[in-house]
Amino acid sequence: MRLLLDTHAFLWWLDGDRRLPAKVRAMIGEPANEVLVSAASVWEITTKARLGKLPGAADVAADVPACIESQGFVPLPITVQHAQRAGAWAGPHRDPFDRMLIVQAQAEGVPIASNETIFDDYGVTRVW
Repeated sequence: MRLLLDTHAFLWWLDGDRRLPAKVRAMIGEPANEVLVSAASVWEITTKARLGKLPGAADVAADVPACIESQGFVPLPITVQHAQRAGAWAGPHRDPFDRMLIVQAQAEGVPIASNETIFDDYGVTRVW
């Protein structure tokens, strides 16, 4: 199984945060699963850390690729097709990071681990 992590799910996994449900922790920890971390999450983490909105993620923001690799996760690039689809998408959700994650989950045909119930309105499979 392939699973895309929302930004908070990735950070909570790294922190061992109990807000990440046991079901999701089990899916992430299953060696047979391919866990994806989007370039959009890297962008979000580094942007919000720089702006002081994620002060606890400064170490992660300093080298997100190393954090992804240390967990055996797979980086998911933003393709030209992803960008075009996200830009053209008529959905009302305004957060650019969430828009990209939704589009990537749709385009790649993968479920997304997220507590964002609004994702349910956009035809993606959300696990939480």
